[in-house]
Amino acid sequence: MNSKQAGEVAVTQDKPSHTDSHPNQFALLGQRRFAPFFWTQFAGAGNDNLFKFAFTVMVTYQLSVSWLPPSLAGLVIGALFTLPYLLFSATSGQLTDKWDKTRMFRLVKNLEIGIMLIAGWGFVQSNVPVLLLCVFLMGLHSTLFGPVKFAYLPQVLNERELTGGNGMVEMGTFVAILLGQVAGGLLIAIPEVGHLQVAVACVGVAIIGRICAQFIPHAPATDPNLVINWNPFTETWRNLQLARQQPVVFRSLLGISWMWFFGAVFLSQFPSFAKDVLHGNEQVASLLLVVFSIGIGTGSLLCEMMSRRQVEIGLVPLGAIGMSVFAIDLYFASRGLPPSSSPMSAAEFLNVGANWRVLVDLLLLSLFAGLYSVPMYALIQMRSQPTHRARVIAANNILNALFMIVSAVLAGGLLAAGCTIPQVFLITGIANAIVALYVFLLVPEYLLRFVAWVITHFVYRFKVRGYENIPSQGAAVLVCNHVSFVDAILLMAASPRPIHFVMDHRIFQTPVLGWMFKLAKAIPIAPHKEDPATYEAAFARAGEVLREGDLLAIFPEGGITFDGQLQPFKGGIMKILERAKADGLDVPIIPMALTNLWGSYFSRVEVRGGKNVAMVKPLRRGLFNRVGLEVGEPVPAAEATPGLLQQRVADLLQRG
Repeated sequence: MNSKQAGEVAVTQDKPSHTDSHPNQFALLGQRRFAPFFWTQFAGAGNDNLFKFAFTVMVTYQLSVSWLPPSLAGLVIGALFTLPYLLFSATSGQLTDKWDKTRMFRLVKNLEIGIMLIAGWGFVQSNVPVLLLCVFLMGLHSTLFGPVKFAYLPQVLNERELTGGNGMVEMGTFVAILLGQVAGGLLIAIPEVGHLQVAVACVGVAIIGRICAQFIPHAPATDPNLVINWNPFTETWRNLQLARQQPVVFRSLLGISWMWFFGAVFLSQFPSFAKDVLHGNEQVASLLLVVFSIGIGTGSLLCEMMSRRQVEIGLVPLGAIGMSVFAIDLYFASRGLPPSSSPMSAAEFLNVGANWRVLVDLLLLSLFAGLYSVPMYALIQMRSQPTHRARVIAANNILNALFMIVSAVLAGGLLAAGCTIPQVFLITGIANAIVALYVFLLVPEYLLRFVAWVITHFVYRFKVRGYENIPSQGAAVLVCNHVSFVDAILLMAASPRPIHFVMDHRIFQTPVLGWMFKLAKAIPIAPHKEDPATYEAAFARAGEVLREGDLLAIFPEGGITFDGQLQPFKGGIMKILERAKADGLDVPIIPMALTNLWGSYFSRVEVRGGKNVAMVKPLRRGLFNRVGLEVGEPVPAAEATPGLLQQRVADLLQRG
């Protein structure tokens, strides 16, 4: 067995099947494969921020250190914490792929206890150099934890649980950050014993995290034969090259890194924004952080519900739109706020009606950021090769760190050039729209899935039954009845994996839809008598799709029905299967049936003159029509005939 096969076995060994479902993502907290991991990462994120925030408050308000003035304290602490991501992410990714992930969890938590014991002594002694060293070491702790955290999830969750699991992790992380900062600020401010209390809390939380890690079930190594390259620079370059082998994955890494760039602009400016623009005190700055954290957490949790519990990257454009809209509106909301003679407390701030618009903008901006990031993380986990998934995630951490550094430099440059903080927010919102448009044109799958998501949520009430019959990996041929001009979009919405469609060449001449199908790289096919070259090219391309292990969809009727009835299946499907057999492929055929779609706006209807045309008489069935997709059990290629497949689809139509 080679390393790739070993990795695939490891990934599927303890992963539940599609049918081992749960009512919602919160049910994962009652399962051992998820709950100990969740509380381990929750404790780690909380401890990071308890320690960092308490230290920041100490050097800002309590100590007078000539070589670390308060104005630079936050910047220095942030830079020291980020530096290990650049230096050690590559090594961390290798260790995670090579070792059992449970071993990595426990190693990292043991390291955290040691660091916090040193930090506790530093707090008691008010020793700033020792605490700065611990900031760097906690950055190393987080660098080691990042790849194992995100590589563990796809090893224990199936594709239908991945979005919900990531949403829970994202929500938990931001809640832990918030609680950690609040606890750090409160404890360090206790007269006389504050430093001791912080020391005890840091060590205590680290021990709690280690106890939780003890209950994480074993997650075998995905590439145990990997030889570690200890050179961080050459390995960083190699990790980036690994990620670039899959363009969709690599561009998703860039998309996530952009989200961190975007978020860092806002988070870094909260103290100054609260003081100089909103005329508030430290309580108002904390309130902004609370609202931002609630928004991220809410958006992350909404992803599972809005995606029908699959990896739905159609939410990413929706998230990007919301991020830009509310970032831009935040600029307008923060202009001309009434002045205050003295800094307002949180209660006084909330008593001013105009300030609520600022909070709503911030809440929705962060909510849409949650919708934007969670599907991207899930996509990377699902599409990365198991044998080097952790190294791809390590490459993501490196890019995140670089983007946050650039964010700080550019934001500082804009402020130095005379821009106000609201203007920085405005520029960031506009830049987000430009970057998002560029990414979505570069990776059309995001845009297409967004269109599919909109149609299945706002045009039709779309229900899929038998989704577990769609293979999560490997080549397969999907056969479906052809009812309307949006059949391909509905199938796309039902599958977590990309589908390559073989479609009548005439549909490419349809305005808008034709452009979309070209963007989706659909395969045009024409009758052999009409265009032999297009006919042969279609079957050649279909063979390539199956050899690459992807999903191929065909509408065997050869065209959209004129009367709503299932038409005889043509022989093209057999030619595809014969070519697959010649290539040594045993490809299953998945029968599907679209139900209750006939008579809708995108299907044909008889009009005056006896012609049957589509896309006339808008709203002829009202809004939110109920339509469905029935997915049948796979048919082995050796048993498939046009007649049998037609009967299977007909049976599914009857069932629907």
